[in-house]
Amino acid sequence: MKINETNRIGAINPYQRNIESNIQESKKKNQRKDEVSISAEAMEMLQRSSNTDRANRIQELKQQVASGTYKIDADKIAEKLLPFFKQNADN
Repeated sequence: MKINETNRIGAINPYQRNIESNIQESKKKNQRKDEVSISAEAMEMLQRSSNTDRANRIQELKQQVASGTYKIDADKIAEKLLPFFKQNADN
């Protein structure tokens, strides 16, 4: 009768080896991350376009308020407030 087989020494716990290899593979996968880079030129173009559009809109609104011609659309305000009041009424 053989108590210690030389062939089985390396196969004592094959599941442990499998788990360890899966852990190592998952660590490698977690280290990889996607990256997006935007060039400096693109950032500058984005800032210029959004700032000028926004600044123009703000200037128009200021002029309308100062001259008294700014009109508030009550329907739009009600549309935006309605979901808020419905949610609070249910609670």
